[in-house]
Amino acid sequence: MNYHHEFHAGNFADVFKHAVLCRILHYLRGKPTAFRVIDTHAGAGLYDLSSERAGRGGEWQNGIGRLLTAQIPEAVAALLSPYLEVVHALNERKQLRVYPGSPALARAWLRPQDRLIVCELEPRTAAALARNMRGDVRIKTLTIDGWTALNAYVPPKERRGLVLIDPPFEADNDFSRLAAGLLAAHRKWATGIYVLWYPIKGRGEPDTLAKRLRRLPRAKVLRAELLVAPLGDPTRLNGAGMIVVNPPWALENELCALLPALAGILGGEGKGRFRLDWLAGQGPPGQ
Repeated sequence: MNYHHEFHAGNFADVFKHAVLCRILHYLRGKPTAFRVIDTHAGAGLYDLSSERAGRGGEWQNGIGRLLTAQIPEAVAALLSPYLEVVHALNERKQLRVYPGSPALARAWLRPQDRLIVCELEPRTAAALARNMRGDVRIKTLTIDGWTALNAYVPPKERRGLVLIDPPFEADNDFSRLAAGLLAAHRKWATGIYVLWYPIKGRGEPDTLAKRLRRLPRAKVLRAELLVAPLGDPTRLNGAGMIVVNPPWALENELCALLPALAGILGGEGKGRFRLDWLAGQGPPGQ
């Protein structure tokens, strides 16, 4: 069965992932040299929150919907602004109808010299992605397996940028492929920024992934996790994690502010928890 992100667009995991992604894009744009973003499992790029699929589970209401109505401290709001400015730009009169996936968020940060490669294999989703990204010469849209793209397009000629690896986790071996793909890409391009997203239903697979990436040679590897429910039910999405290889120097301190705020807003009823630690390269952050 093919994964359809329309059911989940804008949920707590998207908010977490995209807020962090935009902090990294903000850093990349802060320097004049060109960068490239490679999105290996891009999805459709834009999502209609008024659609039947989005409305069936209503997951966005406890994600981006909850964030937009929350009282957010000024310092945290400043960190979220690169992300929320893109969301607001796609929606008129503060009526939330469209949610940007990672391709649309990355596109918003591109300058004339920057480039974006977006990959999607599922035919219907790939066609939607091509429509949503069309007309922009800075963007190459590929109907290709993201794991193949990870090998084929690294390193980019700019030698600066990030690779977002966000598979659908519908196959039993996606966690092992995530680790293997990252290790192979890092051997080819050790200085790139890699952003890995993964679901948390239980601790087994996320902890095994972390153990494998601790052995990444000569790399700084930062792990951030957000939990919105206890881990007692392994059939539901209880949380999400992100691993950032070669993170921007300021990202650790920014996440020290962002994560507790997002846990409080998205967890609800005091259920939100978070983790922030170094898997390799540095000591643990002070929390």
